Amino acid sequence: MRGILLRWIVLTVAILVAAGLLDGVQINGFFSALLAAATLGILNALLRPLLLILTLPINILSLGLFTFVINALMLMMASGVIGGLEVAGFWAAVGASVLISLVSWLLNSFISEQGTVGYIELKRKGPHRWE
Repeated sequence: MRGILLRWIVLTVAILVAAGLLDGVQINGFFSALLAAATLGILNALLRPLLLILTLPINILSLGLFTFVINALMLMMASGVIGGLEVAGFWAAVGASVLISLVSWLLNSFISEQGTVGYIELKRKGPHRWE
Protein backbone atom coordinates (compact mmCIF):
# COMPACT_ATOMS: atom_id res chain seq x y z
CA MET A 1 0.00 0.00 0.00
CA ARG A 2 2.84 2.35 0.85
CA GLY A 3 4.45 1.77 -2.56
CA ILE A 4 1.23 2.66 -4.37
CA LEU A 5 0.93 5.91 -2.43
CA LEU A 6 4.55 6.81 -3.13
CA ARG A 7 4.15 6.13 -6.85
CA TRP A 8 0.93 8.15 -6.87
CA ILE A 9 2.80 11.10 -5.36
CA VAL A 10 5.62 10.62 -7.89
CA LEU A 11 3.15 10.72 -10.78
CA THR A 12 1.53 13.81 -9.25
CA VAL A 13 4.91 15.53 -9.09
CA ALA A 14 5.64 14.52 -12.68
CA ILE A 15 2.34 16.04 -13.84
CA LEU A 16 3.10 19.24 -11.92
CA VAL A 17 6.56 19.41 -13.51
CA ALA A 18 5.09 18.93 -16.98
CA ALA A 19 2.49 21.63 -16.34
CA GLY A 20 5.16 23.97 -15.07
CA LEU A 21 7.55 23.46 -17.98
CA LEU A 22 5.18 23.18 -20.94
CA ASP A 23 2.87 25.89 -22.16
CA GLY A 24 0.28 23.49 -23.58
CA VAL A 25 -0.47 21.78 -20.25
CA GLN A 26 -2.20 23.59 -17.40
CA ILE A 27 -3.25 22.29 -14.01
CA ASN A 28 -5.39 24.19 -11.51
CA GLY A 29 -3.65 23.01 -8.35
CA PHE A 30 -2.24 20.15 -6.36
CA PHE A 31 -5.62 18.49 -5.82
CA SER A 32 -6.28 18.49 -9.57
CA ALA A 33 -2.84 16.97 -10.10
CA LEU A 34 -3.66 14.24 -7.55
CA LEU A 35 -6.91 13.45 -9.38
CA ALA A 36 -5.12 13.50 -12.73
CA ALA A 37 -2.47 11.11 -11.41
CA ALA A 38 -5.14 8.76 -10.07
CA THR A 39 -7.02 8.89 -13.38
CA LEU A 40 -3.83 8.29 -15.36
CA GLY A 41 -2.97 5.38 -13.08
CA ILE A 42 -6.38 3.78 -13.62
CA LEU A 43 -6.27 4.36 -17.38
CA ASN A 44 -2.73 2.99 -17.58
CA ALA A 45 -3.74 -0.09 -15.60
CA LEU A 46 -6.90 -0.84 -17.58
CA LEU A 47 -6.56 0.50 -21.13
CA ARG A 48 -2.85 0.81 -21.83
CA PRO A 49 -2.07 -2.95 -21.99
CA LEU A 50 -4.93 -3.46 -24.45
CA LEU A 51 -3.80 -0.53 -26.59
CA LEU A 52 -0.20 -1.77 -26.57
CA ILE A 53 -1.30 -5.18 -27.81
CA LEU A 54 -3.57 -3.73 -30.49
CA THR A 55 -0.86 -1.39 -31.77
CA LEU A 56 2.00 -3.88 -31.47
CA PRO A 57 2.87 -3.93 -35.20
CA ILE A 58 3.05 -0.11 -35.35
CA ASN A 59 5.01 -0.06 -32.12
CA ILE A 60 7.53 -2.57 -33.47
CA LEU A 61 7.94 -0.64 -36.73
CA SER A 62 8.47 2.62 -34.86
CA LEU A 63 10.95 0.94 -32.47
CA GLY A 64 8.69 1.64 -29.50
CA LEU A 65 8.19 5.35 -30.16
CA PHE A 66 4.47 4.83 -30.74
CA THR A 67 4.22 4.20 -27.01
CA PHE A 68 4.54 7.96 -26.53
CA VAL A 69 1.48 8.43 -28.75
CA ILE A 70 -0.44 5.98 -26.56
CA ASN A 71 0.72 7.85 -23.45
CA ALA A 72 -0.39 11.13 -25.06
CA LEU A 73 -3.83 9.66 -25.76
CA MET A 74 -4.07 8.53 -22.13
CA LEU A 75 -3.18 12.05 -20.99
CA MET A 76 -5.78 13.58 -23.31
CA MET A 77 -8.40 11.14 -21.97
CA ALA A 78 -7.49 12.10 -18.41
CA SER A 79 -7.80 15.79 -19.30
CA GLY A 80 -11.29 15.09 -20.62
CA VAL A 81 -12.31 13.56 -17.29
CA ILE A 82 -10.50 15.93 -14.91
CA GLY A 83 -11.73 19.50 -15.14
CA GLY A 84 -8.59 20.96 -13.59
CA LEU A 85 -6.24 19.49 -16.21
CA GLU A 86 -6.12 21.09 -19.64
CA VAL A 87 -4.02 19.84 -22.56
CA ALA A 88 -3.91 22.24 -25.52
CA GLY A 89 -3.46 19.69 -28.29
CA PHE A 90 -1.91 16.46 -29.46
CA TRP A 91 1.70 17.68 -29.63
CA ALA A 92 1.43 19.25 -26.20
CA ALA A 93 0.16 15.88 -24.95
CA VAL A 94 3.08 14.07 -26.62
CA GLY A 95 5.60 16.45 -25.06
CA ALA A 96 3.92 16.17 -21.67
CA SER A 97 3.82 12.38 -21.89
CA VAL A 98 7.56 12.27 -22.64
CA LEU A 99 8.30 14.63 -19.76
CA ILE A 100 5.98 12.78 -17.36
CA SER A 101 7.58 9.47 -18.34
CA LEU A 102 11.11 10.79 -17.75
CA VAL A 103 10.32 12.42 -14.40
CA SER A 104 8.36 9.36 -13.22
CA TRP A 105 11.15 7.03 -14.25
CA LEU A 106 13.75 9.15 -12.50
CA LEU A 107 11.79 9.48 -9.26
CA ASN A 108 10.56 5.86 -9.26
CA SER A 109 14.18 4.68 -9.49
CA PHE A 110 14.52 5.76 -5.84
CA ILE A 111 11.56 3.65 -4.69
CA SER A 112 12.26 0.02 -3.80
CA GLU A 113 9.91 -2.88 -4.44
CA GLN A 114 8.82 -2.76 -0.79
CA GLY A 115 7.67 0.83 -1.30
CA THR A 116 10.45 2.55 0.59
CA VAL A 117 12.74 5.31 -0.59
CA GLY A 118 16.32 4.17 -0.71
CA TYR A 119 19.71 4.64 -2.27
CA ILE A 120 22.86 2.61 -2.82
CA GLU A 121 26.05 3.74 -1.15
CA LEU A 122 29.20 2.79 -3.03
CA LYS A 123 32.65 2.58 -1.45
CA ARG A 124 35.89 2.78 -3.34
CA LYS A 125 37.91 -0.46 -3.07
CA GLY A 126 40.71 0.47 -5.43
CA PRO A 127 41.63 2.81 -8.25
CA HIS A 128 38.93 1.47 -10.61
CA ARG A 129 36.81 -0.66 -8.31
CA TRP A 130 33.64 0.29 -6.43
CA GLU A 131 31.52 -1.93 -4.21
